[in-house]
Amino acid sequence: MTWLAILISILLFVPAALHLLWAIGAWVPIRDEAALARATVGAPGITRMPGPIPCALVFVALSFAAALPHLTSFPLRTPLLVAIATVLGLRGLAAYLAAWRKLVPEEPFATLDQRLYGPLCLVLGASFLLFTLTGT
Repeated sequence: MTWLAILISILLFVPAALHLLWAIGAWVPIRDEAALARATVGAPGITRMPGPIPCALVFVALSFAAALPHLTSFPLRTPLLVAIATVLGLRGLAAYLAAWRKLVPEEPFATLDQRLYGPLCLVLGASFLLFTLTGT
């Protein structure tokens, strides 16, 4: 277990935990569902959070991504690490594209996306890539 694998897991733990809480209907850290949806989804006119199944699926995906660096004998580990790095990198870049802004213009999501969500995805994508290339 390396320092980078631990860092990746820590950085993914918080959004994974939040998605699990949202899957069970706990609106945190914003108690108002409409305000939380505007801050986390950003779709035009959104007033409700995604349902329990989409939130649970994101929880599972983030948890798997957090665990994968530690699963040294997992089949297809390297291609999956590269795929995760690619998805996170593209998601991070999307935060700065005009086309993405048109899809998710709601505030405060638009601002949070450029200041927090996008940079976090870029850091995680780069971390997964670095981890894959160096094994550290």
